[in-house]
Amino acid sequence: MQKLMQKFMRGLIKVQKIIKSIQMRKDIKMKSSIQLKLIILMVLGLATCVNGLIAQDSTTAAPVKVAKSKGYVKNTFEGNFILDNQTVMVPIKGTLEATIQHRFGIVNNGFTDLFGIFSGANMRLGVNYTPVKNLLLGFGATNDRMQVDFTAKLALLKQTKDNSMPVSVTYYGNALMDTRAKNSSLPIVSFSDRMAYFNQLIIARKFSDRFSFQVAPSITYFNNVDAYYDDAGKLQPKMNNAHLAIAFSGKIRLTPGTSLLLNYDQPLTQHPMNNPHPNLSFGLEFHTSGHDFQLFAGNYGFAEPQDNNVQNTNDYTKGQYLIGFNISRLWNF
Repeated sequence: MQKLMQKFMRGLIKVQKIIKSIQMRKDIKMKSSIQLKLIILMVLGLATCVNGLIAQDSTTAAPVKVAKSKGYVKNTFEGNFILDNQTVMVPIKGTLEATIQHRFGIVNNGFTDLFGIFSGANMRLGVNYTPVKNLLLGFGATNDRMQVDFTAKLALLKQTKDNSMPVSVTYYGNALMDTRAKNSSLPIVSFSDRMAYFNQLIIARKFSDRFSFQVAPSITYFNNVDAYYDDAGKLQPKMNNAHLAIAFSGKIRLTPGTSLLLNYDQPLTQHPMNNPHPNLSFGLEFHTSGHDFQLFAGNYGFAEPQDNNVQNTNDYTKGQYLIGFNISRLWNF
């Protein structure tokens, strides 16, 4: 840079000397013509020097390195629920959510009870909050058996845009308590007998802006299960305390605010008696920035995952479906 400037200055001095010598001549016409040519030469020389300075800067300057931040795939699902199951999603830090889950009776009776709407229904009211990044905590109350539950949801892995992490993985846990008063028909001996637990690992992938899919193996554990006395007078459980199952769920986006939801739950554990039926559910989701509404039909009639996975008696092969809906409202603080 300094050498080029020195050359430029020396050129200017030479040009000035030439102009001064020309000015001493008497021929005015010749003098004007030469001055015009020299001015043009000065402009061309200046342009050449500036171009050299720019070229020098472009070749000697160190390349700027742009730090690339890891981008995560967004909106694999629209909310926390996908019909009767949880999604892989965890709201951002500071999000408060109020939820309503409602399940009517089975539709088999037709117009007698208006396809289950006039029959008994199960309903759960819940509230969730995300106190720190990737962790949701919640509480809910269900009219069925006066149950209350405490939930936790933790995002373990997130799908990245460059596919360095191809899936999202979230843990979901629920502790359920039966709060009914003890009586002769309710075999509760201790506080522990009131408790049931649900643990699930949700693995999801967003394949495109229109299609997302997840697989969710789970284990349910009831501290207290029904039993009977055999011919020898020995107490025999009707079901195992632990129950394994797996759920498959998918979302197909129809419009920016509407999606088709599909879900299938398959029990894996074989119990001595009363094996639960699988669940097949399908419905529509209507989503805005702060609201999520799902209207669907399925075989699960409870609002709690423990009850649905272990105690489902509705058989989809016999058309024993129920109409249900989920509503959620979000606030950010």
